[in-house]
Amino acid sequence: MTGCGEEQDPDEGTNGVGKLTAKQIEAKARKSAESADAVRLSGTVVSKGSSYRIDMRLKENGGVGEVSAKDGPRFELLRLAESLYLKADADFWAHDGKGGKQSAADKQAAGKLEGKYVRVHSEDPSYKQLSAFTDMKVLLEGLLSLDGEREVGERNEIGGVRTVQVMAGEGGGGTLDVALVGKPYPLRLERGGGAGVVEMAEWGKDFTLRKPKKEQTVDHGEPGAGSGLSGG
Repeated sequence: MTGCGEEQDPDEGTNGVGKLTAKQIEAKARKSAESADAVRLSGTVVSKGSSYRIDMRLKENGGVGEVSAKDGPRFELLRLAESLYLKADADFWAHDGKGGKQSAADKQAAGKLEGKYVRVHSEDPSYKQLSAFTDMKVLLEGLLSLDGEREVGERNEIGGVRTVQVMAGEGGGGTLDVALVGKPYPLRLERGGGAGVVEMAEWGKDFTLRKPKKEQTVDHGEPGAGSGLSGG
């Protein structure tokens, strides 16, 4: 009878990062993320004091997916290189952010934009914030930046993949789950203080970004026109 009374090695069959220090695990996860050419991010992020729910598929030259502000309307974003499009329903375009009544003309205009891909020009004040949701590098840099002293946490499982946690800061600075199987990708980040939880999946899984058809696109031709983000 062999193995009787022996404890099984928790790192058996893993990529070995579980034996490293917290800083080393974090560094491995960051390097893996930086080398990937695609990822899917879903969950809650906080930007400029506002909370957003996202479900974005991202790669080097753009991204596509859905974004919704807390207690606000949902909209879709599509970016191919520098071309950014926003797609939403009539309620989004009619929303002025102030609770005011919309005129019949406003409602009619909003109805014409429903379901269309509205081009957001680079000169539009909302372009920088919106395009950030479609920028893989920008989002990952913001997510993979924990504050506070690091320590190795518990073993966990995300989406059927075994993980090891990196915990940062006293009092909940944040927890990062790193894959113990295959490449040590970051799979889940929970920010301290209730500042959002994001899951990271489909690392390296390519997808196609297609430019909207001409009949599906609205371009008002003037920077700032038609973005609908001044109040929505």
